Amino acid sequence: MRYELIIFDNDGVLVDSEPISNTILAGYLTELGHPTSYEDSIRDYMGSAMHRIHELVLERTGERLPEDFDETFHRRVFAAFQRELEAVAGVADVLKRLADDGVPYCVASSGSHERIRVGHRKTGLDGWFRDEIVFSAEDVGRGKPAPDLFLHAAARMGVAPERCVVVEDSGLGVQAAVAAGMDVYGFTAMTPRERLAGATGYFGAMDELAATLGW
Repeated sequence: MRYELIIFDNDGVLVDSEPISNTILAGYLTELGHPTSYEDSIRDYMGSAMHRIHELVLERTGERLPEDFDETFHRRVFAAFQRELEAVAGVADVLKRLADDGVPYCVASSGSHERIRVGHRKTGLDGWFRDEIVFSAEDVGRGKPAPDLFLHAAARMGVAPERCVVVEDSGLGVQAAVAAGMDVYGFTAMTPRERLAGATGYFGAMDELAATLGW
């Protein structure tokens, strides 16, 4: 394998959380007087850190979201996760093979550490991710599309950026990986290829990942 580290996005790549969280986000923003459809949420916010939601709403409307916005949103999302969240089909097999083959990997997510852990516990993926290989936008100053998070993950894992490959399902994540100088493969199970423009390559199912990465 030509890469020394595989960096996974979390939402939509490891856990099938994007439909849940974007439905809730669209509903909550609409409730607060900022009409947002599910499609709007996917287009504008999928793959982004929470600060981007605040910034875009302020930029577009001149209004700030409530101080308890993040807390309320996460409470609703976590409750829905407990009812509905599942791992992305085939991802447990991928992680087992990586572990068996001794291929280093980690997760770098725009979500909070709490969100990552809640999702992993619910889906049974927590056993594959020790604390030291879990990285969040909370760990850096800027979330995706800035490269900071991926560069932070690579540095903590001791691998040069050009020896890393990122697995992403959002346009913002692809932009961040490219800016970090990393190859990035777009996961198209939910996201059309055209929204992942700039990726090194594309794959549509987790059982295709090994061949896609040449491992």
